[in-house]
Amino acid sequence: MTEKKRLILASGSQARRTMLEAAGVPFEVVAANIDEDAIRAAMMTENDTLQPADIAVALSAEKALSVARAHPAALVIGSDQILAKGQRVYSKAATLGEARAVLERLRGRKHELISAVTIAQGGTIVWQSLDSAELTMRNFSDAFLDDYMARCGAALLQSVGCYQLEGLGVHLFDSIDGDYFTILGMPLLPLLAELRNHGLELA
Repeated sequence: MTEKKRLILASGSQARRTMLEAAGVPFEVVAANIDEDAIRAAMMTENDTLQPADIAVALSAEKALSVARAHPAALVIGSDQILAKGQRVYSKAATLGEARAVLERLRGRKHELISAVTIAQGGTIVWQSLDSAELTMRNFSDAFLDDYMARCGAALLQSVGCYQLEGLGVHLFDSIDGDYFTILGMPLLPLLAELRNHGLELA
C-alpha cells in the first residue's frame, strides 16, 4: 500500500497477525491500549438488552479508533472476538484453573464464536463486518481433559475458549458450523475484499 494507505493492525493477537501475513498483506502492528474488560462490563451494566455481537462490534471499533487517532493517515484494523453460550459472555481465562472450569462448562454443549472487524481512519469508522460460528464440543472424559491441559499448558490462556482450533484444540469438537477465519478471531475474506477497495497490493 502507499504511504497514504499505510495499514496498521491494532492487535497483539498472534492469530490475526498470522492470518494477514499468510495472505501476503503488508501491515504493521500497533496494539490498542484499551481496557476491554472494563468496556465490556460498562456496556453490560448500562444495557440489559445488550447482545454478545454488540460487544464484539463495539470493542473492535474502540481498538481501531484508539490507534487511528494517533496515526490519522493510516487505515487501522481493529478486531474482537466474543464467546457466547446463550446470553453468557466468556472472557479469556486468567489461570489454568479458570481454563479448566470453562472447558468443563462447554463440554458436550454448543457455543457461539462471534468475530467483528473494523477499519478506521483518523477518528472515523469507515467499514465494519461481523460474523459468527457455532461449535459443538465433545463430551470428552476427565482423563482426556487432563491430558489436553497438560499438553497445551499456558497456551490455553491465549484464546477466549481455552482452545486453539488450528492445533490440539480441534480434538475438543464434534462439529463446527462457520467460517474458519472467523473462528480464529477475524472475518478475513470480507476484510480482504474491503482492503482491495482501498488499493491493497499484495507484497
